[in-house]
Amino acid sequence: MPLYEYACGCGARFEKMIPFADADSPSLGCPACGAAGPRRVIASAALLGQASPPPGRDAAPRSWEQAGHGDRELVGQWHRTLEKRQKLEEKYPELAGDTRPVLAHEGRYSRQPLRADAPSPSGDA
Repeated sequence: MPLYEYACGCGARFEKMIPFADADSPSLGCPACGAAGPRRVIASAALLGQASPPPGRDAAPRSWEQAGHGDRELVGQWHRTLEKRQKLEEKYPELAGDTRPVLAHEGRYSRQPLRADAPSPSGDA
């Protein structure tokens, strides 16, 4: 059954879950004053949850093992997810983050990858 919102002449607003056929029934009474025939109004929108962008390139699998040994379904899912993320980043560039190419990501750069145009870490010549 759908949920309908009603307003009465006394100023009360209430919701009622009733069958579709009885939605405009004049026998419906106001729970506040008891008056018959409150009018049905457009319900206000309810936003639930929280918006969050899909994961980006940094969260994608980077090895054969992480990709489920080449599992087609997992790889396809990540491909679709990254396409959605790319469209979102085109619309909102601030979500893109650091897009400079990664030059090194192993060894001492495992925690913070060395990126193109980055200042040389101390001790390098």
